[in-house]
Amino acid sequence: MNVKFKIATLEDVAGIIKLCNECFDENTSLEYAERIFKENEKDPNQIYLIGMIDNEIIAHTKINIIPTIYEGMNTYAILNHVCVKPNLRRGHIGTKLLDKSFEIAKEHNCVCVELWSKNFREAAHGLYHKYGFTVVDAKFFEKDI
Repeated sequence: MNVKFKIATLEDVAGIIKLCNECFDENTSLEYAERIFKENEKDPNQIYLIGMIDNEIIAHTKINIIPTIYEGMNTYAILNHVCVKPNLRRGHIGTKLLDKSFEIAKEHNCVCVELWSKNFREAAHGLYHKYGFTVVDAKFFEKDI
């Protein structure tokens, strides 16, 4: 499959939300997504990467570049909402999406790439292990504000 990857623009937000709502059983509204995208679109450390086939968004991830003042951590990237349209999985699109994500991380001088994934996404975990990710920590804490 000939997937073309690019950094998303405001015009792509509707397709991103449609895909993520499908892949993650979410219910994000387009209005909310567009507002947040507009508020952050000038931030070079927040990158929405999409993969397209025939003008349809079929893959997506958000790349967060995290520069730190700590030498050991340096600058790193965190991926979230890594997804491929369900009927196109197993076609190596996820691997290509990760390849492009790592290319972008290297351009930002990242020393590593991290990601988090919910426990129920076992097929995605297989991709991450095959790609060379290792489980560093099995605890993820959250507290509502």
